[in-house]
Amino acid sequence: MTKPPATPLIIGTRASPLALRQSNMVAQALRDAHGLDAITLREITTKGDVALTGKLSELGGKGLFTEELEAGLRDGSLDLAVHSLKDLPTQNAEGLVLGAILPRADAHDVLVARAGLTVSSLADFPEGAHIGTASLRRQAQILNARPDINISLLRGNVGTRLQKLDDLNMDATLLAAAGLARLGLTPEGAVPLDSEVMLPAAGQGALAVQCRADDDKTQTLLAALACADTTACVTAERAFLNALDGSCRTPIAALAEIKERKLILHGRLLAEDGSEMVEIKIATDLADAEQAGRDGAAALRQQAPHLIPKPEAGRA
Repeated sequence: MTKPPATPLIIGTRASPLALRQSNMVAQALRDAHGLDAITLREITTKGDVALTGKLSELGGKGLFTEELEAGLRDGSLDLAVHSLKDLPTQNAEGLVLGAILPRADAHDVLVARAGLTVSSLADFPEGAHIGTASLRRQAQILNARPDINISLLRGNVGTRLQKLDDLNMDATLLAAAGLARLGLTPEGAVPLDSEVMLPAAGQGALAVQCRADDDKTQTLLAALACADTTACVTAERAFLNALDGSCRTPIAALAEIKERKLILHGRLLAEDGSEMVEIKIATDLADAEQAGRDGAAALRQQAPHLIPKPEAGRA
């Protein structure tokens, strides 16, 4: 057990119910690991929490949910920040590191139909059904399976999206199984989707704790929370994502799982309208997780270079 710090640890968190739940999980893990009592949560409003009417790819991508938290880490007003790993850009922000990636929850997506509509799969929806999502990854995979489905933008926290199903006369939406479980929600009509149907986002279901690169004390505290198997899996997924595009502009999906101490990476690259999809599966040693992600991306780049957007002006 590491000696508790002399001053309270300040955890930065977004203010949504899910973000607060996840940050409290990290706070409790720190208490359990080190006997810490003085931990404070500080709620931070990000651009992504305010701008709810546009696509993430058009508003600035993943950084919409992280920039204000990262600024707080840099100026010292926060000691650490808790993120859903899928929301974090694939490159570490300047001066910051991931101090720990916690054991992963269910990485899959859940299909939630509106009240009164009973479905057990995408195939059960009537022709021309209306599904809401803000994710290009989900949109592309839905349309790949069901080109007749109508997709509309649906953003907001979990509760907001569930409420909007009725308000906007939508037939269904998709949510992360991990988020529903952490909130203790089991919506009526919820159907878990197998990864062969809906491959999740890189890092989905995993929590990451970010801190300053020069803060050795906090990194030591966080080391006790890290899960080596989860870290290996998400390292492969994020390397795959980064090598293809790494933004919200391209429908990319990835899931790595460990079976008999081998890492199995499944990755997909799609056209936005679902008209094309290429995928790979790679088996490797856990120590080679990052290379597996890069190798998988290289294979898909070779198969379908036209599906990868050219860098925008000013982008590396």
